[in-house]
Amino acid sequence: MTPDWILDIFAALMLAVAAISAARLVAARPWQPGAVVTDTDISHLLMGIAMAGMLTPSLSTLPNGVWVAVFAVLTVWFGYRVLRDYQASGARALAVGHCAPHLVHSAAMVYMFAAITTTAAGGAMAGMSGMGDMSGMSSLHVPTLGFLFALILVGYTIWDLDQLSSLRHRVAATVAVAASPALAGVTAGAAGHEAVASSAGDGAAAADSPDGQTGRGHGTVGDGRSESTTVLDTAGVVVGCRIAMGVTMALMLILMI
Repeated sequence: MTPDWILDIFAALMLAVAAISAARLVAARPWQPGAVVTDTDISHLLMGIAMAGMLTPSLSTLPNGVWVAVFAVLTVWFGYRVLRDYQASGARALAVGHCAPHLVHSAAMVYMFAAITTTAAGGAMAGMSGMGDMSGMSSLHVPTLGFLFALILVGYTIWDLDQLSSLRHRVAATVAVAASPALAGVTAGAAGHEAVASSAGDGAAAADSPDGQTGRGHGTVGDGRSESTTVLDTAGVVVGCRIAMGVTMALMLILMI
C-alpha cells in the first residue's frame, strides 16, 4: 500500500510538467504562420495530464480507451522518427538518439492503460476514474513486460541525468570563456579566438541537444524571430521534464507489478 500523499506529490509533479510543456507550446506562437509546434512538448503535455489522473483518481480526465489511442498515435509517430534516425545514424540512434526515450515513454503509456487491471475492491473506483487506485488496488497484465519497461525507463533516465550534467558543464564553460578576457586581461586577438571557439562549441551543443533541434532548444519558431533566451526555452528544461516523466513512469510500473 503506497501512501496517498506520495502519489499526490508525483501527480503534482506531472501537472507541473504539463504546465511547463503548455507554456512552451504557447511561447512557440503556433497561431503565427511558419511557427513550429514541437511533438515532444505535445507528448509531455498529454502524458503529464494522463499520469496525474493515474496517480490521483480525482484528476482523471479521459477513459482508458481514449488514452490508449492517443499514445498509440504518439508511439507510431516517434517510432517513425527513431527509424529515420536509425537510417541516418545506425544503432547509435537507439542508444543515445533524442527520439528513442520518447518512443519508450509513449509505448509504456500504451501498455499501462491497456494492461491495467483492478481488484474487486477497486472495481468501483476504476469505473469512475478510468484507472483504479494506485495506492494498492491496481495491477498489470503481463507484469514481466512492465518490469522490462521500468528497467528501460531507468536506463534512459540515467542517460538524461548525464545529459543534464553535460549541459551544466557546457554552460559553465561558456560563462568562463566569456568572463576570462575581462578578468585576466586577455588580448583582443585571444578573445576573438575564444569567441570563435565558443561559437563552435555552442553549435556542437545544439547538434547534440536532447532533441536535436536549435532555436528554442526544443523547437524552432520559423517566423524570423530571434532565438529566445527564457528559462523555458533551454534544453535543460526539456531534459528535466523528461527525467521527471521517466522517474514517475518507472515508479508507477513498479507499484503496479
